[in-house]
Amino acid sequence: MEDLFPQSNQQAISLTQHLGSLTCYPGWLSPSESRQYFQLFYKELAWKTETLLMAGKKMQSPRLVAWYGDEGEIYRYSGTRYKALPWHPALHKIKEKLNSEFSAPINSVLTNLYRNGKDSVGWHADSEIELGKQPIIFSLSLGASRYFDYRLQGKSESKQRIELHAGTLLIMQGNFQQYWQHQVPKQLKITEPRINLTFRYINKANKQNK
Repeated sequence: MEDLFPQSNQQAISLTQHLGSLTCYPGWLSPSESRQYFQLFYKELAWKTETLLMAGKKMQSPRLVAWYGDEGEIYRYSGTRYKALPWHPALHKIKEKLNSEFSAPINSVLTNLYRNGKDSVGWHADSEIELGKQPIIFSLSLGASRYFDYRLQGKSESKQRIELHAGTLLIMQGNFQQYWQHQVPKQLKITEPRINLTFRYINKANKQNK
């Protein structure tokens, strides 16, 4: 699969050289846009605590989530089933901006609220069957800056780290989810919240063949 390139003149930073693509677009949203979207989403999205199934045990995740998308879209992971809420107008506006700049389908978005540096997400890959073998995931950061770690699966010494500031867009595509894991680690000194939006495409055919 060929890498996606925006039609705008924004500079892309390639973070991986093989086994999938991780690309960073700093400042994809302006500071004023980032602040406005953060304030709106913090107040208006249907945030809730998710219950995950980890090693056969149910546990509360250390962050809040909300799922939005096209009518009827359902997504499952870690023993949890999500039915998409109707698009929030501002989420749909960002979706349309992504569609206008990148050649990839999007029909849903998982939104995450990290209330402070105690909230996190552990090592994982977005490899659910509904996403297909080579999913394209657009990850947009708003609010407080947080670390983003990524490493080759089974190779802890390969870990790399970047800091994601408000308005930064990451694109994971190709074989990235097959070979790499990523996480947002705890940063206990951070007291401000962060919102992460992960736009993606759920393939109904893959769900039917599950």
